[in-house]
Amino acid sequence: MQAREANFDGLVGPTHNYAGLSFGNVASQTNEKSIANPLAAAKQGLRKMKQLADLGFLQAVLPPQERPSLRLLRELGFTGSDARVMERAAKEAPELLAAASSASAMWTANAATVSPSADTADARVHFTPANLTSKLHRAIEHEATRRTLSAIFADERRFVVHEALPGTPALGDEGAANHTRFCNDYARRGVEFFVYGRSEYRRGQEPVRYPARQTFEASRAVAQRHGLADEATVYAQQNPEVIDAGVFHNDVIAVGNRETLFCHERAFVDQSAVYDRLKAQLSVLGAGLNVIEVPDARVSVGDAVSSYLFNSQLLTKPDGHDVLVVPRECRENPSVAAYLDDLVSAGGPIEEMLVFDLRESMKNGGGPACLRLRVVLNEAEQAAVARGVWIDDALFKRLDAWIGKHYRDRLTPADLADPALLAQSHAALDELTQILGLGSLYDFQR
Repeated sequence: MQAREANFDGLVGPTHNYAGLSFGNVASQTNEKSIANPLAAAKQGLRKMKQLADLGFLQAVLPPQERPSLRLLRELGFTGSDARVMERAAKEAPELLAAASSASAMWTANAATVSPSADTADARVHFTPANLTSKLHRAIEHEATRRTLSAIFADERRFVVHEALPGTPALGDEGAANHTRFCNDYARRGVEFFVYGRSEYRRGQEPVRYPARQTFEASRAVAQRHGLADEATVYAQQNPEVIDAGVFHNDVIAVGNRETLFCHERAFVDQSAVYDRLKAQLSVLGAGLNVIEVPDARVSVGDAVSSYLFNSQLLTKPDGHDVLVVPRECRENPSVAAYLDDLVSAGGPIEEMLVFDLRESMKNGGGPACLRLRVVLNEAEQAAVARGVWIDDALFKRLDAWIGKHYRDRLTPADLADPALLAQSHAALDELTQILGLGSLYDFQR
């Protein structure tokens, strides 16, 4: 059976704001307490989905999570009516209200790690929702993520949606932002590449300034529960120095697809050995590896982080050619823009570049790759996916109108305490589940 890669993009939620909650994410911290525009954020993401669908890519949407999370606030001791809970949280612990209101689930590269059926022992697609233990505002996502994935990938003959790993620092798991799969054909077995920031038990190098969010132990546990063969799995450690420079996930310093790895020369510990392991395992499967290594002399780590050059989508078009999807910031950075012009004109694997305005997401530290979860599906698996989530002209028009109806065009941290925002969010999400045909996903619907 033929197989294709589908991108499931997170739809930006109505509470999109800049609370600066993500220590180690330079953009998130830099833009703390600035004014957000949820309306523009959602439409920017939706337009990217539609344009990629129009180009022939398989494109689907994942709904936002329920925010603010009254469940979290009540678990933390706030009582009374919904309005009273929000009022008390805003007054007594505004940082907890901000965490409960974060729209960070929009970055679905952190939603889960996905292994296609060609790689797994039971020939089913496996999903492990990320526990995201390093940040409170993200650690509350995995249960709703599992619920959403179970609704979209409901056929248990073809899909397995696991629980998240236990929520302990030793098993800190950040999902597909630290995972890449290489192959020469999506339908055939590939090599799965797991990148971690530190090891709980093996020790070794660690960053000093910012925390390493992904552990080796979490990566290995995901590979084991997905039934991946040892000889088709490679583990690599992020360079601690680049984590301290703001590379909080591997997808801020590297991106891969099929037989191409596009990365910075300072991405990994013992980088040449990482290449050798990948090439050796791919050669056994009859595949190769094209490494495009960006020299620090051309693009510094700082420029890579500020432009999100590597938080791009590396996609294979239906005609077999590769295209790089980058944020507008890459064209605004002189060294990055010059490098990309040379890259596309060089005649290598990447033959085309698409530029998107994702300014609202970028200000919070999320580029094109952050907004999508990659899922390789064969024809039977594609047919088993919930039908209402695939982006086409009709769904685009409905979602565009839905955003215009329900989203604010201005949101400040102070607005998070507004009870009307909760009511607006519930109304929006209730209508969205009907549009997507996903039933009752949210706590307030049950």
